[in-house]
Amino acid sequence: MAKLAIWFGVALIVLGMAGFVLTGHVHPTALIPGWFGIALAICGILASMSDARQRMLWMHIAVTIGLVGFVFPGVMAIKEWVGAHGGPLADPAAVKDQAVMSVICLIFTALCVRSFIAARRSRTA
Repeated sequence: MAKLAIWFGVALIVLGMAGFVLTGHVHPTALIPGWFGIALAICGILASMSDARQRMLWMHIAVTIGLVGFVFPGVMAIKEWVGAHGGPLADPAAVKDQAVMSVICLIFTALCVRSFIAARRSRTA
């Protein structure tokens, strides 16, 4: 799971950099996915170097970051889509970035939860 956190972190970093470059280096908020990606990658690196208890701690921190990265951008994107009322979006690039970040973080969170459940079942069996 540590490698998964690193790879999803890299994906978010790439998303943040792409969003920043594609918006003409004007909107620094486009880098927000990159900050989440850096946090995920650091958690993944720390989880891969530690003992079992430390690995569990860092992966739980990583899944919490993933959950926050799913909920808040998802809510922002939905609010923008609903608020547009069929008209043009105020900033379509930002909404796309938020939606993509939300989906990436949702997939990461779902994979982590699935892994946590499997680990718990293997300990009790």
